[in-house]
Amino acid sequence: MANGPTFKKSLNLFDSTALVAGSMIGSGIFIVSADVARQVGSPGWLMVSWILAGFLTICAALSYGELAGMYPKAGGQYVYLKEAYNPLIGFLYGWTLFLVIQTGTIAAVAMAFAKFFGVLVPWVSEDVVWISIGFFKFGPVQIVAILSLALLTWINSHGIRFGKKVQNTFTTGKVLLLGSFIIIGLGFASNSGVININEKIFWQPIQEGPGGVDIPISGFSLLAALGMAMVGTLFSSDAWNNITFTASEVINPKKNIPLSLVLGTLSVTVLYLLANVVYITVLPLRGDPLGDTFMARGMQYALNDRLGTAVLSGLFGNYAMIIMAIFIVISTFGCNNGLILSGARVYYAMANDNLFFRKAGQLNKNGVPAWGLIIQGIWASLLCLSGTYGQLLDYVVFAVLIFYVLTITGVFILRKKQPALERPYKAPGYPVIPALYIILAVLIMVILLIFKPLYTWPGLCIVIIGIPVYYWWRRNSQNSRISL
Repeated sequence: MANGPTFKKSLNLFDSTALVAGSMIGSGIFIVSADVARQVGSPGWLMVSWILAGFLTICAALSYGELAGMYPKAGGQYVYLKEAYNPLIGFLYGWTLFLVIQTGTIAAVAMAFAKFFGVLVPWVSEDVVWISIGFFKFGPVQIVAILSLALLTWINSHGIRFGKKVQNTFTTGKVLLLGSFIIIGLGFASNSGVININEKIFWQPIQEGPGGVDIPISGFSLLAALGMAMVGTLFSSDAWNNITFTASEVINPKKNIPLSLVLGTLSVTVLYLLANVVYITVLPLRGDPLGDTFMARGMQYALNDRLGTAVLSGLFGNYAMIIMAIFIVISTFGCNNGLILSGARVYYAMANDNLFFRKAGQLNKNGVPAWGLIIQGIWASLLCLSGTYGQLLDYVVFAVLIFYVLTITGVFILRKKQPALERPYKAPGYPVIPALYIILAVLIMVILLIFKPLYTWPGLCIVIIGIPVYYWWRRNSQNSRISL
């Protein structure tokens, strides 16, 4: 393999930052605040949920920078876990990444792309389902989602330079579009009457009780509501770590990966907070699910949770839905390009450790793991047929938090285990910032296990099942590597 194709150093600081930001921004920022509004019931606590998600993301990015500087290798987080713990923990991450984290996110984003594409092309309708058996559904939305995955897999099989051009183009486009949305919202759509309404209930959290009666919440109930609300905010802020997977293709990775992590997560966090300021200055947070207008429905009951469309409705009327659909189609397509490009590099690293299919560890003539891309695309396509956006979201957030906590704990372990190893970048605020992330993330995980067991426990079981799979794989790969 040493004499064959090799990875090409092609990603500079701008490319790397575009990969971080572009992988983070999908459709979530235009949708999930509706669910957050239902969970916490007040503008202030809605903003807290986004601030906490941004804070956690930036804290994690600061800590990952140290690991990225130490191990600038393809596979990123998989490598960090293997080095901090052992090959089993690294495998469990790669196993879960393939089954749920990366492919589940890709599938969820592809489904969002297809649903909003249906606004532009009416025959792609969610209401049309040709086959429905349990969770399995097949119709035009699923076809479009799978075709988008096939196209992006094909694009990225043609080399990192081709993939990064697509990423840079779509990331630049969606940042400009999101910036335009914020300017339009704050400059032209803000409503003084709405601002006054939301100010009065800014720190008065409520949840809907039996019979539709609003019940004030506080103490542990508020903490639980905030934890559950953060499923959406964390999902919308996720995938920032994907740049670490591509370390072998980054120019001067010891410098550019830590910088891109900080620049990317910080810029997206600011955009997300500003977008939510738009929501609470344009729409009343509380509303009536049976309301006839977007103002009557409020943030909580925006039609299909499409808050971005509701914001623009007052200015553009019926065209608002089309405008927002274009925004999200562009955003989700660019998001999935980054996810697809990055994920295959982890399977490449695993395959070269005899922990994944042999062909995934081979580079094609363009210097990319084409078979890893194909295997990832097939599994993500199957997930498009097997679950809804919300179900995949719950699986992904819990599974990803487990390994974020383990990885950041790895910063402490490696400081003791390998103190002499070069650290061109050290996590600022150590040990306080990494420890704070671990505490808050574990608290959120406990809340999710208690209050969302239907999806979080299965996610935990997926990780645990990986233990016997690891030993089976190791035993069967001792003499010959497992092939497709």
